[in-house]
Amino acid sequence: MHRVQLHYTLSRDAGDALIRNPLPEMLQAVAEHGSISGAARALGLSYRHVWGALKRWEEQLGGELIIWGKGQAAQLSAFGSKLLWAERQAQARLAPQIAALHADLERAFAVAFDEHAHVLTLYASHDDALVALRAHAAAQSDADAPLHLDIRFTGSVDAIRALNEGRCTLAGFHTVEQPAALSLTARTYKPLLQPGLHKIIGFARRTQGLILAPGNPLGLASLADVARTGARFVNRPLGSGTRVLLDDLLAQAGLDAQHIAGYTRDEPSHTAVAQAVAAGTADVGMGIELAARARGLGFVPLLQERYHLACLKASLDQPATQALRTLLQTPAWHAQMATLAGYTPLHCGEVLAMSRVLPWWRFAQKKDGARAGNMHGSARNKP
Repeated sequence: MHRVQLHYTLSRDAGDALIRNPLPEMLQAVAEHGSISGAARALGLSYRHVWGALKRWEEQLGGELIIWGKGQAAQLSAFGSKLLWAERQAQARLAPQIAALHADLERAFAVAFDEHAHVLTLYASHDDALVALRAHAAAQSDADAPLHLDIRFTGSVDAIRALNEGRCTLAGFHTVEQPAALSLTARTYKPLLQPGLHKIIGFARRTQGLILAPGNPLGLASLADVARTGARFVNRPLGSGTRVLLDDLLAQAGLDAQHIAGYTRDEPSHTAVAQAVAAGTADVGMGIELAARARGLGFVPLLQERYHLACLKASLDQPATQALRTLLQTPAWHAQMATLAGYTPLHCGEVLAMSRVLPWWRFAQKKDGARAGNMHGSARNKP
């Protein structure tokens, strides 16, 4: 069995890739350009370097990577194609874990090199806008107090639990607009978030829907269609916000989980769901529009939802939280978020009343006499 070794680069210009491997990069370049010389030009390397590297890998891995036919363009062998596919699958499935490892390393060195840097730990449901936000914050190199976002992607439920257990400063989760008081969304999040203890910071509105093969060959327009056609579905794990959303939508459509072929199969992120569809191992999955568009897949919008950032009231005025709120309200960040497919900035960085965005919390108006007698209790329960 071949073993995998991981390396990382520490420099001022290490690039954006989370994990790089020169072999898949060379294979991809050969597949795109049809020749070693074309691949070398695209990669900014010499012909000799690319040729020699591919030959060494063939010896080390024990298989032919490139096939040349007389008078024909170079193409990947079956072995080379499988290696490239395996790398794409691994990167897509492990993207949240890779991002967390990347964040851990950057956090350590941010603290080591800049004693004035703000480090903000955020556990969050997987979201591509947060990935963009982390890069945007890191690019503000001229800031007096740079902000580093230590983002760990997990399910929405686990993110809020991490907040309540003191393992992070912020938790990212998402809900439908105006979730019903008896919905699964309300039953899931109400025990975890309490008025007077938590605060909600606005972040974004994003579109969730069905991620499909290009052209939507099965003609899917709803979850009812997914059930009717027996399309192979790929789900998100228990504890994820999208799994909660799916179960609410199934209930609204009068469908049971058993009606969805593949309901029990799950992937850890929107990216991994999209990759499963792109690879043909699934016909459809629930996810955000950006994940589908990034891979040239089809997308059927089902609803818009709000992505929230929750924190404890005690941490709202901490310098790191204030720095994030300031960044979120800048026109530059709003403009960048607007370029992301399916995203719209919504009350970005604003502290919102819990009863406004989580409407299962309703606070009755007290009569004057009752209000006077319970003034202190009312102050404690104000969202």
